[in-house]
Amino acid sequence: MGNIGGFFNNVLSEMRKVSWPKRKELTRYTIVVLSTCIFMALFFALVDTGISAAVRWFLAL
Repeated sequence: MGNIGGFFNNVLSEMRKVSWPKRKELTRYTIVVLSTCIFMALFFALVDTGISAAVRWFLAL
């Protein structure tokens, strides 16, 4: 049990050293992540549609 207590003490010590982002930075990072996710979702949807169309065309031959 001594190791567990020491572990959590070390975790708390390290968490005090963390540099947390300010509100403006956090907002900017959130926008970057969301826009990247939306872009990737649209990209893969288009790629999937193109591959599906190519497979349907190939099977129709």
